[in-house]
Amino acid sequence: MRSTTAATTEFEKTDRCADLDHRPRVLLGKMGLDGHDRGVKVIARALRDSGIHVIYSGLWQTPKSLAISARDEDVDVIAASMMSNSHLSLGPKLVTALGATGRPDIPVHMGGILPQEDIPKLKEAGVAECFTTGVGLLDIVESVKGTVGERSPTIVGGGVTAQLSRDITMVHEGKGVRADATRRRPKRVIGVTGSPGAGKSTLVAQLAGELARRGQGDASLGRCAVVAFDPMSPITGGALLGDRLRVDFNNLGEAVYYRSLAIRGEDYSGLDDILELIGGAHEGTDAYDTVFVETVGAGQNETRIRDHVDETLVVLTPGMGDAVQMDKAGILEIADTFVCNKADHPGEHELVRDLRDIAGRRAIFETIATRGQGVPELLESVLG
Repeated sequence: MRSTTAATTEFEKTDRCADLDHRPRVLLGKMGLDGHDRGVKVIARALRDSGIHVIYSGLWQTPKSLAISARDEDVDVIAASMMSNSHLSLGPKLVTALGATGRPDIPVHMGGILPQEDIPKLKEAGVAECFTTGVGLLDIVESVKGTVGERSPTIVGGGVTAQLSRDITMVHEGKGVRADATRRRPKRVIGVTGSPGAGKSTLVAQLAGELARRGQGDASLGRCAVVAFDPMSPITGGALLGDRLRVDFNNLGEAVYYRSLAIRGEDYSGLDDILELIGGAHEGTDAYDTVFVETVGAGQNETRIRDHVDETLVVLTPGMGDAVQMDKAGILEIADTFVCNKADHPGEHELVRDLRDIAGRRAIFETIATRGQGVPELLESVLG
């Protein structure tokens, strides 16, 4: 008899994408008032365990926010999960939104509770594939693989942002930069690092959102971009890229450019080119002047990001260890600024006390990123 703690399904973890032109990038999204995500998480793990790079955008997405995410992440396909009986409305709107963002070529695959009689209507509206309940995980994997073709270095008619996204893809895959690409180092490049679970993604999302809101009233601040790194599986080459779900794109729209990338270890070899591409991607004076780079956060020895950024924020949380442990942690040496996140947790005062012993003249900020507490003050420091 199956144990009550056993997984619902067994799925062999193996690279199913080694023979493709590139690893598929798929955006998983939940549109409308669908608040259930257990099923989509099962699909996300199956795709990752097949060697696919999966970007999960979270719940409550709109067609516009999904289209923006698909363009900025330069995905091969959108996999939209529907359970709220709004598929006939939201599916066609998603197809239209992709066209409006410059990427009408990105196919939409839709799955969930889809009545058979509605499937022809969805396909007539431009939805490429429809999957009803009961479809196997391997069938979903194969459908994603089927969207992969040879990438063109140019997005014809896609606009500046769509082309930037493709340029980043080409650089990250080691295929180089277009000869006519505009390059410019952004004014501020801020690295954000720290151990897993420290709240880096939420903190970066809050900083980017706060800067975007300020930029609406002060054009001199320029625009904001985020490059977020996550680990690539050493077994399958797949990755689960879920940091962007911390950003409220339903409200921010295109005010923040966000790109998720998977790496092995600390391989930031293409980051300098990526930063220059982001800085050079602008229309008129509407340039990306501030870029936050979020590291994988593998542990104490993750220090190479310092070579690529102008300032490094090291994010810590209460309970990480005493002063002796902190002193020998290599990651603390690269900090220009210390951020003590989750300041409402027990042990915060002890953490700040220990940091003061080693910080010297380096600033220490206390934040509760989930509430935005302390974020405005930290951003003021970042902006100088």
